Amino acid sequence: MKKQMKILALVMAVLSSATVVADDDVIQDSGSWLQVVAEGSLKAIDPNLEKGRVWVEGQSRFNNDFDHWYQGMVRTAVGYSLSDRATIWAGYTWLPTQNIGKKFVSQQDVWPAFRYVLPTDMGTFMFRTMIESNFLGGNEVRVRPRQMIKFTHPLEFEPRLSLVTWDEFFIRTNTTQYGGKSGFDQNRAFAGLGWTFNPSVRTEIGYMNQYVDDAKHIDSTMRHLVMGSLFFNF
Repeated sequence: MKKQMKILALVMAVLSSATVVADDDVIQDSGSWLQVVAEGSLKAIDPNLEKGRVWVEGQSRFNNDFDHWYQGMVRTAVGYSLSDRATIWAGYTWLPTQNIGKKFVSQQDVWPAFRYVLPTDMGTFMFRTMIESNFLGGNEVRVRPRQMIKFTHPLEFEPRLSLVTWDEFFIRTNTTQYGGKSGFDQNRAFAGLGWTFNPSVRTEIGYMNQYVDDAKHIDSTMRHLVMGSLFFNF
């Protein structure tokens, strides 16, 4: 019982981290994010590449009360397993965006990343650090570190069912014309359930709160999102 209370407190802490005091300058919105992620070893190509990793991901994002597709994402990366817990990555992201009333934007990012997985008696923690170089309008490059902490807790009565919660925050390290002033960029907080079909296929669904600071620090947006994910391991 004490363990369950600790886990519930952790979930509440993650969600409360996204709570923002109501303000006239905060735009409220709702929608959904859908993602498919595939990750695996390169040993299928060559047994000598067993520690090599590949990561492919696609997302589709809707806002305006689920009525408008506003953003997609394609992410690819190669990595190397330093151990069974630690992996380093080098990747590329394409982020096409069509916000209502604004021109189409096609952002490209390159980034290194580090991921560490920590199993505990309570569940599994995952820490992921990415340092993005965002290529924006003209020749501008915005440097944006982002840090994710994720916790997964299999439920005792059904181990295939898990409680999942995570938080990820973003920081702008430099000021750019199109990318905004340096400082806080956004925070994403998620809580939901995961289901493991088998060692190769897993799904997660839940609520994500995204708070985005306006690029010019004039107004901000808070999105209330249904997020569904499908993960493949090979």
